Amino acid sequence: MCGIAGEIRYDGNAADEGAIRRMLPCLESRGPDGEGLFRRGPVAFGHRRLKIIDLSEAGGQPMTDDELGLTLVFNGCIYNYKQLRDELQSYGYRFFSTSDTEVIIKAYHRWGSSCVRRFLGMFAFAILKHETGEVMLARDRLGIKPMYLSSSGNRLRFASTLPALLAAGDVDKSIDRVALQHYMTFHSVVPAPRTIIEGVRKLPPATVRTISPDGSFTDEVYWEPSHTRRTDIPADEWPALIHEKLALAVERRMVADVPVGVLLSGGIDSSYIVALLAEQGQRGLTTFSIGFEAGGGESGDEFAYSDIVAKQFDTVHHQIRIGKDRFLPAVDRTVAAMSEPMVSHDCIAFNLLSEDVSKSVKVVQSGQGADEILAGYSWYPPLAHVPYSEAVDAYAQEFFDRPHAELAQQLSPDWLLADDVSREFVAASFGRHGADTAVDAALRLDSQVMLVDDPVKRVDNMTMAWGLEARVPFLDHELVELAAACPPELKLAHGGKGVLKQAARGVVPDEVIDRTKGYFPVPGIRHLAGPMLDKVRDALYAPEARARGLFRPEYVDRLLADPNTARTTLGANQLWQLALLEMWLQDKGI
Repeated sequence: MCGIAGEIRYDGNAADEGAIRRMLPCLESRGPDGEGLFRRGPVAFGHRRLKIIDLSEAGGQPMTDDELGLTLVFNGCIYNYKQLRDELQSYGYRFFSTSDTEVIIKAYHRWGSSCVRRFLGMFAFAILKHETGEVMLARDRLGIKPMYLSSSGNRLRFASTLPALLAAGDVDKSIDRVALQHYMTFHSVVPAPRTIIEGVRKLPPATVRTISPDGSFTDEVYWEPSHTRRTDIPADEWPALIHEKLALAVERRMVADVPVGVLLSGGIDSSYIVALLAEQGQRGLTTFSIGFEAGGGESGDEFAYSDIVAKQFDTVHHQIRIGKDRFLPAVDRTVAAMSEPMVSHDCIAFNLLSEDVSKSVKVVQSGQGADEILAGYSWYPPLAHVPYSEAVDAYAQEFFDRPHAELAQQLSPDWLLADDVSREFVAASFGRHGADTAVDAALRLDSQVMLVDDPVKRVDNMTMAWGLEARVPFLDHELVELAAACPPELKLAHGGKGVLKQAARGVVPDEVIDRTKGYFPVPGIRHLAGPMLDKVRDALYAPEARARGLFRPEYVDRLLADPNTARTTLGANQLWQLALLEMWLQDKGI
């Protein structure tokens, strides 16, 4: 896991090494163990390293293979790198390191852009072919690793974070109006390739972009699971298949030259990971849970459940209790760590959790993704009997933060678009072939878009803010393919994730399987009061916010007068949604 940056020029001039040097400090937390820079004519790469595999200097980046004429910068982990290395050695390739980075170089030389289809893992990388000057950018299937892009005139820059591109300079920092509508409507998700900033875009997941020296490029989407159910598998066989695939995914993600821990929330997803690792013979596994002070009549921890799992599987367990003294300072730090504005209060929890976890381990497994691939959220059951022709409206009613007519009373007229762009986006997704039912269409959209630009991005940003690598076994692409083909009624059973609950029965304690679904409880955000409310008020009444004028003043005043009543469709605090956006824009100097 690392931070990458680069510049590619199309006008024959040398790449700006200074721009790379301006980006690298923004990536230091992602790679605190080393720094590297490479320049060859119109192309320059920069890298910050977190040592996980091959701790020697031979694994450093940017990595150049002079014999093959290739240079690579890479962020992520290829879990099957040892198997690929053995295969490549059988073809006569010689290796000078034991890193997964070098395996990518050789795999690209052997198989070209199709090498990504052979990788089991998470990755974002850029590779330069010296002979032709061609550069290939690639991102993993589920978008676990980020890649941001900035184009201006005759050059393209890329980086692991949006703030790194801002630091490089020459970026159009005006607000993207379409992205703003998505932020306010589509549960604060801005689908790729857009970001909230006009001058910064995202390489979409499962995409390979091949760039010629003149700046022309081609994009290839190399993976998409089919959400068409498999009829060759009897219903009673699905739990065992899910169990088998998840066990393999968990085992794969133990590949490292450093210890690997687990973030244990106390829910079924992370508990199942712990149980499978114990089943595979892991002893003395280190686990971590976090809790906050109660507020607004709401509990701030789920230690009762994580303690059950830790005790049953004899883990070295760490309860991290967050008091008010740590919570408030963490808010600004969390906003600063965001590549894009992310409204979920889980961000603060993950940031604080990662701070403490990083003192013990460099790598953790985490349970993100299960809800999006196995129907664990509340908006899926209402879609179960909706005709496909009515699915878009049903999904919007359940998931969108507010209808477009309501948004028109909240956004200032200068910022409001006439069209409901989020509904149009959903309609285009639901209109594609390959999903059998309304639930299938929703799961396909959520796993390819919402998951990427909310939970997965949240975990990446907050863990990497502390040099901690998070691995997500539920997003093993083979497991995702299997889950996509599973009949939706099996996923919706037993209150959601039914097939997973059946698979876990007898492995995970019943109290955890049968509990009500929980979330990272952060009462200080869900119920704004005291110094936290003052911080929100300061952000929304700041001179920058007034000058920007995103929201109707009467809407802001109404929310501040009654800060905890107005909620989005899914129960999030509307005031926090507005304040978070302004806090992020102000932090980034937008």
